[in-house]
Amino acid sequence: MRIARIAQPDGLAFAKIEGEGDDLTAVEIADEPFGGTPTFTGRRWPLADVRLLAPFLPPKIIGVGRNYAAHAAELGNEVPENPLIFFKPNTAVIGPNAEIKLPAVSERVDYEGELAVVIGIGGRDIPAARARQSILGYTIANDVTARDLQKADVQFTRAKGFDTFCPLGPWVETEFDPSDVAIRTELDGEVVQEGRTSQLIFDIGELIEYISAVMTLRPLDVILTGTPAGVGPMKSGQSVSVTVEGLGTLTNPVANR
Repeated sequence: MRIARIAQPDGLAFAKIEGEGDDLTAVEIADEPFGGTPTFTGRRWPLADVRLLAPFLPPKIIGVGRNYAAHAAELGNEVPENPLIFFKPNTAVIGPNAEIKLPAVSERVDYEGELAVVIGIGGRDIPAARARQSILGYTIANDVTARDLQKADVQFTRAKGFDTFCPLGPWVETEFDPSDVAIRTELDGEVVQEGRTSQLIFDIGELIEYISAVMTLRPLDVILTGTPAGVGPMKSGQSVSVTVEGLGTLTNPVANR
């Protein structure tokens, strides 16, 4: 099931997204849709008549660096022996079509298209073999990064933590096989990143096992699984789109702060 959060004529709501291609409908959910079987109000709108928002606000966002060998190589880094994890604040989250704001303090802000894992049950010390049971679903993320600040600071917090630096959406897909799907990023319609989730150095089960040995995973926490090779800078006036095969496309314009 595709679960979205929308701005509809009377306010905000969660909705189930039905249909395929350009023929999509938002079916309003009556209550909290995560963690149980949703009920519906009976109201529905063509998706074109509502505005998609970030699907939810994660309690925490855990990023994974250098999880594609080609991406590690393009930045002159070795493949890590263990997952390289970092935090992004939830204040960085924006939804589809919201502007990525470029901070004046950075001269190079990069796109990083990624598959994102949404935690359901969560817990601590979750073995890889049981990781699937802890997952609610999957969505798309852009791990926006001020590359020059990342190099200057060594650690990642400032470079990846600016407001608007974590676009999420367009929805959460609860029925999805992430083992071998294509990830593609386009900048102004030109393909700049292409990869497959089968190229992950540490797969999703391994990531959940490693991260949950460090910290308790809570419902709606998000894990960004890493980006393929091809990262590069965005400029004000451009538009960046991240597509994950079977999930959809997340598009955001870029503007100066």
